[in-house]
Amino acid sequence: MSKVYTDTVTSTEASQDLTLGGSGDNVIVTAGATLKTNTIKDSGGNTIWTSDGSGNLSSVNAALGGNMVLLSTQTASNAASASFISGIDSTYKLYIFKFYDVNPATDDAHFTFQANATDSTSYDETITSATFAAEHTESGEGVAMVAYDTGPDQTQGTAFQVLAKNVGNGGDESGAGELFLFNPSNTTYVKHFYGTMQYYYSSDRSARVFTAGYINTTTAIDDIQFKMSTGNMDAVIKMYGVG
Repeated sequence: MSKVYTDTVTSTEASQDLTLGGSGDNVIVTAGATLKTNTIKDSGGNTIWTSDGSGNLSSVNAALGGNMVLLSTQTASNAASASFISGIDSTYKLYIFKFYDVNPATDDAHFTFQANATDSTSYDETITSATFAAEHTESGEGVAMVAYDTGPDQTQGTAFQVLAKNVGNGGDESGAGELFLFNPSNTTYVKHFYGTMQYYYSSDRSARVFTAGYINTTTAIDDIQFKMSTGNMDAVIKMYGVG
């Protein structure tokens, strides 16, 4: 078997395909070698996936539906809010928002969200929701509990929905979690959601909170905003689409 040693193999023209191997052949990348490319296509020229060159998939073939695709990242640094005003459309039936190190500037503040229906800008959609929590103090004193929490729930309310209440603002205090928003572009049904947060309560305890409900509109939802109930925040929030 002959070997050819070279650093680069290219086609004669930039727009011309380069064929390695013939019909029935196997093209082998040996163990320990690395194949680098931003776009993978099948033999028919259909894109299977495309990377932005930094490890983020910017497009994935529909045949791979169900995989999470990172669509956008918001990094709030002492910011009043973090808004996702593009990328929420009919491409995906499920949008997942993941929160990392949510830290309020003001102690005891609540981490919240609201939505906009198409062509709206006021973040005041009607929400019906329910919340329950599990809590335990850092010192072990007091009563650990699992209970329904009437404070954050809404009955056809238009306020920002609380996902985590009374978050501590200490240097080592923060929260993390996620929010699932289902089929926001549907124009027949209401928009269901559920979220969960684990965070450092302002009174030195662990709080695990579960929130669920629906945005009571049949108009498509295309904007989501996250903010604290008072003051600014630090946070990293990522939006994913799931086929």
